[in-house]
Amino acid sequence: MSVFQRLSMIFRSKANKALDAAEDPRETLDYSYQKQLELLQKVRRGVADVATSRKRVELQIQQLEQQSNKLTNQGKAALTQGREDLAREALQRKSGLQSQIDGLREQHAQLQGEEQKLTLAAQRLQAKVDAFRTRKETIKATYTAAQAQTQISEAFSGISEEMGDVGMAIQRAEDKTSELQARAGAVDELLASGALDDLTGSSRDDIQTELDRMASTDGVERELEAMRRELGSGGDGTPKQIEGGGA
Repeated sequence: MSVFQRLSMIFRSKANKALDAAEDPRETLDYSYQKQLELLQKVRRGVADVATSRKRVELQIQQLEQQSNKLTNQGKAALTQGREDLAREALQRKSGLQSQIDGLREQHAQLQGEEQKLTLAAQRLQAKVDAFRTRKETIKATYTAAQAQTQISEAFSGISEEMGDVGMAIQRAEDKTSELQARAGAVDELLASGALDDLTGSSRDDIQTELDRMASTDGVERELEAMRRELGSGGDGTPKQIEGGGA
């Protein structure tokens, strides 16, 4: 396959895909129905034209028959007057008219047969058009319902996807909140234990710090004094000398 053939095939495939996407079956059905109505109208017009021609032939036959009857009466009158020559002339003219009448009657029969065929064809076509119209409306209604259902399904699908995204966002927020809460708790514990200095000064001020230091110092001094008294009394109330020292 040549390059041009491949390009042509690709172009046709893309064009068909684009046409499929752009085509609305309802519009196609309406267009087909309109074309059938136009065809039915042409058939009906053809029936009317044939009927008009048939009627025109009938009028011509009636006129020629009237002329033929007139010539017959004229021939009889000529014989009554003893004018055989005039009677013969009238009969000759009548014979010519009769040939025309016979030709018109043959034409009339053909037109009448054609009219019957066209009338039957118009009736059949009318029945097909009516059936197509009913089928068309049914298909259009079904297509519209299916299209609406598809749009609703796609809408619900979009909502489901959005709700999934929202759920994931909520989960991430909860996880991050838990992480921040755990971190804050750990920092509070480190600050409380003194392992981490509070540089912000938000929880303890200078006065409180000094008071805490003094309380700690007083506690140490009291405990040291208690130890001195215990060691000084020797356990029985008498001072005890340090070994290796003087009296």
